[in-house]
Amino acid sequence: MNLSWLSRHKDLGHTILRVGIGAMMTLHGWPKLAGGQQAWARVGGALAHFGIAFWPTVWGFLAAVGETLGGALLVVGLLTRLSALTLTGIMVVATVAVYHASSGKFTEWSHPAEVGIACLALAFLGGGKFGLDRN
Repeated sequence: MNLSWLSRHKDLGHTILRVGIGAMMTLHGWPKLAGGQQAWARVGGALAHFGIAFWPTVWGFLAAVGETLGGALLVVGLLTRLSALTLTGIMVVATVAVYHASSGKFTEWSHPAEVGIACLALAFLGGGKFGLDRN
């Protein structure tokens, strides 16, 4: 099977990755953002795994905004590198928190780890040909 034609569409592949991850992050972030202070405190409490136990509601709100807005910015390819780095950091915290909550069960923490890897790749790749950043 000859799949060499795919190499002619690298820009499309880049766009699919950026838009897909961005949409997923927005859809995951919005319920946290809309969940209010109780949801923000729960999300922000994940930083306790890093020794940061103060202001969980503030950290949770920032994470929810980061997921929602960062994801939306990825979708359109604007501020792509900054958004992707922000989302990478959020996914590192989520991976550690889920790892501890699941007693290390791989199937639980692998999802935020995989998304974090994709976001890190997008930080290096930028917005691409079809993103508003055009890089």
